[in-house]
Amino acid sequence: MMQLDFERLRSMGLTPALANQAMACAAQLDGAVALAAMRLAVLHRETVQLHDGAHEHTARVLPRLARALAEEEDALAVGDWVLAAPDAHGEYWVHARVPPQTRLVRRDADGRRHPVVANVDTALLVMGLDADFNPRRMERFLALVQGSGVAPVIVLSKADTVADARALFARMQTLRERLPAGVEIVALDARDAEAAACLAQHTLPGRTLALLGSSGAGKSTLTNTLLGAARQDTGAVRESDGRGQHTTTARSLFRLPGGACVIDTPGLRALRPDADEARVAATFGDVAALAPLCRFRNCTHREEPGCAVREGVADDRLRNYHKLLREAKRDTMSALERQRQVAMWKARGRAGAARAKAKRGIG
Repeated sequence: MMQLDFERLRSMGLTPALANQAMACAAQLDGAVALAAMRLAVLHRETVQLHDGAHEHTARVLPRLARALAEEEDALAVGDWVLAAPDAHGEYWVHARVPPQTRLVRRDADGRRHPVVANVDTALLVMGLDADFNPRRMERFLALVQGSGVAPVIVLSKADTVADARALFARMQTLRERLPAGVEIVALDARDAEAAACLAQHTLPGRTLALLGSSGAGKSTLTNTLLGAARQDTGAVRESDGRGQHTTTARSLFRLPGGACVIDTPGLRALRPDADEARVAATFGDVAALAPLCRFRNCTHREEPGCAVREGVADDRLRNYHKLLREAKRDTMSALERQRQVAMWKARGRAGAARAKAKRGIG
């Protein structure tokens, strides 16, 4: 048995496609349970906060669902749609997750996947125009989004800290030269009410936005501006490096006054995108465009003579490309292949140490 008030849930981001998926999921479960479609708004260690379009409910995840997701190396994420029902004591339990339309996923140092957000239409990649400005980091955030079905928008916050329009234009031009053509770039002061107007086309009813960026970039400040109320705590950044102090500690979904939803996320300082080689290539379109002009067909764009990529792409951008490509290749390796690679690196290290000792006459 399934309860689904589409009109009420549309303001929480429910689409006809997701509604159909929810009905299909419910048909596969116990028909005696009165299930309701809700959206996951906050994910805690033991519980989750769900929103049914009118009220929030604290719920727990059924162990069988948690096990099933873990076996698939998966997990629930803020923005997911779930089917939940109360038990005899009135406590809510999550019985199923509706397959998400879009997901953003990162990897940890061991290569394991961790979902960041789900069912998002637009990712606002927030970067401050103060000491937070880092084009290489933005390339990583863009690699996280490219090919996911989520539209990226670069938001340069703290525009009020830039001395003049010429300096602002120079920084925006720096990004435009490095990032794929067509990626929208917006500069704004996240505290200014006009910031909401700058992003109005992305906050239409039924849409969902996610704010991603490093600590202190202004994500929570922008969230409060979009909400028209101080719902998220904000804090100052260190003067030495412009970094924030992780004021936001959990991903949270809020409903905007106009009918859209926004997900604020904690700062990500070490970001490893779950991107394959094709998604990395999409982020570095200039490399792909110049590669056919290289002297050798199998050019790696490192030391080969006549490499058009090395001549046409900035050194630091090319280093970032190679690093992301190595990570993407490593993530597609089997456990045995990774063990062999580690063994190879260790052997090279021992050989290098032996050569160094021989040069010094030690031995």
